[in-house]
Amino acid sequence: MLDDNLKSQLKAYLQKVTQPFEIVASLDDGAKSQELHGLLKDIDGLSDKITLRLDGTDARKPSFALNRPGEETGLVFAGIPMGHEFTSLVLALLQVGGHPPKVSDDTLEQIRNLEGELHFETYYSLSCQNCPDVVQALNLMAIFNPGVRHVAIDGALFQDEVEERQVMSVPSIYLNGEPFDQGRMSLEQILAKVDTGAAQREAAKLNEKDSFDVLIVGGGPAGAAAAIYAARKGIRTGVAAERFGGQVLDTMAIENFISVPYTEGPKLAAALEQHVKEYEADIMNLQRAVKLVPAADQGGEHEVVFESGASLKSRTLILSTGARWREMNVPGEAEYRNKGVAYCPHCDGPLFKGKRVAVIGGGNSGVEAAIDLAGIVGHVTLIEFMDEMRADAVLQKKLRSLSNVEIILGARTTEVNGDGQRVNGLTYEERASGEIKQIALEGIFVQIGLVPNTEWLTDSPIELSPRGEIVVDERGMTSVPGIFAAGDVTTVPYKQIVIAMGEGSKAALGAFDYLIRH
Repeated sequence: MLDDNLKSQLKAYLQKVTQPFEIVASLDDGAKSQELHGLLKDIDGLSDKITLRLDGTDARKPSFALNRPGEETGLVFAGIPMGHEFTSLVLALLQVGGHPPKVSDDTLEQIRNLEGELHFETYYSLSCQNCPDVVQALNLMAIFNPGVRHVAIDGALFQDEVEERQVMSVPSIYLNGEPFDQGRMSLEQILAKVDTGAAQREAAKLNEKDSFDVLIVGGGPAGAAAAIYAARKGIRTGVAAERFGGQVLDTMAIENFISVPYTEGPKLAAALEQHVKEYEADIMNLQRAVKLVPAADQGGEHEVVFESGASLKSRTLILSTGARWREMNVPGEAEYRNKGVAYCPHCDGPLFKGKRVAVIGGGNSGVEAAIDLAGIVGHVTLIEFMDEMRADAVLQKKLRSLSNVEIILGARTTEVNGDGQRVNGLTYEERASGEIKQIALEGIFVQIGLVPNTEWLTDSPIELSPRGEIVVDERGMTSVPGIFAAGDVTTVPYKQIVIAMGEGSKAALGAFDYLIRH
């Protein structure tokens, strides 16, 4: 199952195991069970602290639990955790085997103090880059709290469950049999949701903090670069982010990041956070800004108020709140979100295996999505509003070479159709003729660009463009002295990671220069 190179790497990792544990497999006579058996035999042979048992009685087959002798951890994988979930498997093996996780003592104490029986189930797909964060977080909670149980389920292998529960987006999380949440969640986000007092405690801590020299609002590439450049200057630097990494976390393949031929969004986001942590920057996660109170006079302190009730003050600000996927804003879209309407083809594509789907948008992201989906689903219809696609020529050529793809140009999507439970079609208008047409399908992937996250600034004196972007000058300064902005949230054209990093660095240098002069 594992090649020699992977075995060698895994064996080196398993040397960190300090406590014996058991892999308890539940298998049947199917091909996937045999495949899982092969994987578990390989793992069993790499460490003398691992015992493989084949007497599991879990109703889900193939599956396996990781237990310490005489103690069930409550950690179960239903399926074969390869692809993006192989890292989740490796971490689970290490942590059940006694290797300490890379989380703070305060976080572990919070996990241990959770009360009640919390039985989580997570449906994932092997191609989902958002799923491992959820799987790894819930696995960790199961290992360190006997009241927590977690089953990570490969939706592609357990289609009957997916159909019965109408899972149409991953990761989909259930708690004690009821829907809990969908989409990427960090350990901190999950804990904040099950530990209802956590947000208030964190807000109280933030309110006690001294003011900063520069406070960066947003933790994407622009915010991370700004934090590094500011902290290197020796000034008091804070980063308040709704989620560190920003939209990069939702990006699958990155192939044009200079000097790095290929990487993936979550890997880059993790590297950015690690780099920032090498400096004396105060990172405050899960903080969504809701109000800006500019300084009363030049040289005074600006204040940012957050959804948690916390507020922070700083002599300068760098706003890098980024952008999010643009929605179609047509009838049915909101109603059928995660019930056939999706925004991440890499994550949710495997749930539509063999089905008919549409991709809305003919830019690079839309065409790339259509190409990827064509290898999974039965048929793809790409719908573009303009009379020609805007994607790179090489992508258009590849798309047109695929036999199960139809391209419709000059069409305006007017409605998402459904049966009350899930999507069953789409209505569009031919712009040239005005004719209304319908397509029968099971999934719609929306890829029509970005909208800046500036709603919280509409009542502030910050100047915004007609598109809602923050207007900045050549130094990254906004219309308010001492407040800078960088990245996809600004009027700077070409929304690219490398450009956002440059703009974040420039804004930090601009803020430092402002502090010196005032």
